Amino acid sequence: MTEKILLIGSGAREHAIAKALNKSKAKIELFCMASSFNPGIAEICSEIIVEDFNDIDNVIRYSKEKSISLSIIGPESPLETGLADSFWNEKIKVVGPKKDLAKIETSKSFARDLLRKHKIPGCPKYKTFNSLFGVESFLKEIGDHFVIKFDGLAGGKGVKVSGEHLSNHADALDYCKQIIDAKGLFVVEEKFLGEEFSLMSFCDGNTLQHMPAIQDHKRAYEGDTGPNTGGMGTYTDHNHSLPFLKTSDIQLAQNINISVSEALKKECGEGYKGILYGGFMATSEGIKVIEYNARFGDPEAMNVLSILETDFFEICDAVSSGLLNKLNITFQKKATVCKYAVPEGYPDSPVKGKPIYINSNAENLGEFFHASVDLKNNKLIQLGSRTIAAVGVADTISEAEKIAEKKINCVKGPLFHRSDIGTSKIIQKRIKHMDQIR
Repeated sequence: MTEKILLIGSGAREHAIAKALNKSKAKIELFCMASSFNPGIAEICSEIIVEDFNDIDNVIRYSKEKSISLSIIGPESPLETGLADSFWNEKIKVVGPKKDLAKIETSKSFARDLLRKHKIPGCPKYKTFNSLFGVESFLKEIGDHFVIKFDGLAGGKGVKVSGEHLSNHADALDYCKQIIDAKGLFVVEEKFLGEEFSLMSFCDGNTLQHMPAIQDHKRAYEGDTGPNTGGMGTYTDHNHSLPFLKTSDIQLAQNINISVSEALKKECGEGYKGILYGGFMATSEGIKVIEYNARFGDPEAMNVLSILETDFFEICDAVSSGLLNKLNITFQKKATVCKYAVPEGYPDSPVKGKPIYINSNAENLGEFFHASVDLKNNKLIQLGSRTIAAVGVADTISEAEKIAEKKINCVKGPLFHRSDIGTSKIIQKRIKHMDQIR
């Protein structure tokens, strides 16, 4: 029997998901509903259609038309609109949480309140506001290290951090006023100092199985400078940890993911089915929780899916069916490095609509994942956001970095990338930082 799968989304993350499904031993027919035409996904799918995947009625109509039995939701916006709920109502299995459960990502205050209520470690001192009343006194209480978070999805642009986006309390109050003027809620919390990492877990409502720890690089330019982005690149180590983390750090992050899954079940009355993504900070006081996402990270998906040994369709089926305890999910003992090529001017004023070219000598290197691109007159056109990602896989981070660097240099056009991601220089900087603060 052929399993008909609908993939929602069209970025590099979804290209990685499509590639992973394409390796499955199962008989699969893949369809994709996309926000733009991704030629990498199109090569793998029976059909890719560019339509609004937040239009639930249209998605359900298309799913019935194609006799879809399983859907995988890539981005966060359809999770917030309740697409998973509608799929389940139509007896279509889903990898991706229902609307109430997805609030772990879509509402910053819900996430913080959940940690506090269920006494889950790693929560900062915080308060939620809908006016300026009490904001100034709370900022004085937490001092110069603070974070202001818009309470909702903002495409990664709703979080402002002291020392990066906000210079002082006056700047913070100005940003809070902008949110209030837009009728929004916001969270003010203490800023953690340390090294960030991500730990994602497959979750079927009861059982969790964890993926390798990953570090992302948000800053646009070499040496962690420039504006924040959606992520310029990521790396994992061969032992599924990171060079600056202890074994106990990984264990604690895994335990926090388990506790969050259990707390969500208590709050929402049913289990979380999908990818639970914990964003953590290793600090002098242990592991702290920065945020939660309700789906695969991008670029993190490219790292973990490139070394996944277990059949990805079997994992998706087990996640949606509540049978994850029947699988033993394994990853190769390999290091990975992912680097994004992005348009000149990204993220503030990116070049758009320009052709890019890939050298033929790229074929014998790592893998490409197409992101914000289109195909016009047989030419790849970049659309203004992160354009294409290259992943290197090897026994060490250093070797994986060299592969990723060679691969991404095969992409030509008005683009740039961070050549320092995964290099020993930047990793030693992370190790030294943690040694100083522990």
